[in-house]
Amino acid sequence: MEDLLTALLVGGHVLLEGVPGVAKTLLANATARALGLDFRRVQFTPDMLPSDLTGTMTLRAGELVFRPGPVFTSVLLADEINRTPPKTQAALLEAMQESQVTIEGTPHALGDIFIVIATQNPIEYEGTYPLPEAQLDRFLLKVDVDYPDEEDEKTMLRLRHHGVAPATLDDVETVLDPRELNEARADVDATGVSDEVVEYVIAIVRRTRDLPSVELGASPRAAVHLLAASKARARLADRGFVTPDDVVEAAPAVLRHRLVLRPEAELERFQPDDAIRTVLQSLAVPR
Repeated sequence: MEDLLTALLVGGHVLLEGVPGVAKTLLANATARALGLDFRRVQFTPDMLPSDLTGTMTLRAGELVFRPGPVFTSVLLADEINRTPPKTQAALLEAMQESQVTIEGTPHALGDIFIVIATQNPIEYEGTYPLPEAQLDRFLLKVDVDYPDEEDEKTMLRLRHHGVAPATLDDVETVLDPRELNEARADVDATGVSDEVVEYVIAIVRRTRDLPSVELGASPRAAVHLLAASKARARLADRGFVTPDDVVEAAPAVLRHRLVLRPEAELERFQPDDAIRTVLQSLAVPR
């Protein structure tokens, strides 16, 4: 939940990766309800066209008019994004990067608040189209959604259900309206950042490019995203300034999907999180 709030506070997008049944869709829906935002879910499939997502021109009363697609919402759940062809993925990329879609040469702007929460299954690769590095780099965070621990799973079973459907989703109350969210975003932008913290962010990102296990390190955009996520975490902790601890906490989710490991490192089961941990341990934390 904190990761999704971080993304919303800085206008970023989130990639959720986890096996089926760990409540990725439920998390996205509950977050939208708690913030009073419009929510739409799109199930990505191999036969999905860009117009199925962005909208199309239709004939109405003898005139061509634009019929908006499901991307025109505040929170878009792109379910199993790696199951749709690159052309449809590219249509979503424009919406993520430019906050608009282009139909027959005409741009159509999305709303002020727009976040993509995409999901993908880490264990099923047959019939999928892996996201290219350029598109992965557009996601502010990649969050690994793992199995709950035993106590959390027991608590889940004790919740009210309508058959197999959770009944507690209807209990989610709006705690923040869009106007307050925009005010919170302004507070994040005004969060203080010292020169030492900026240098720490740059050192982390640049060190990922020098690791022997990493073929492709983090981009300059990663540094921008890491600082933005650190600001949001500072505000969520009710602070008006960023500390090195904010950067350390934000680093794994911001960087793990941007690192491409060398084949020999993957053979040794070395993971991007291991590379990030190595980087953080090799750098002195500013005081």
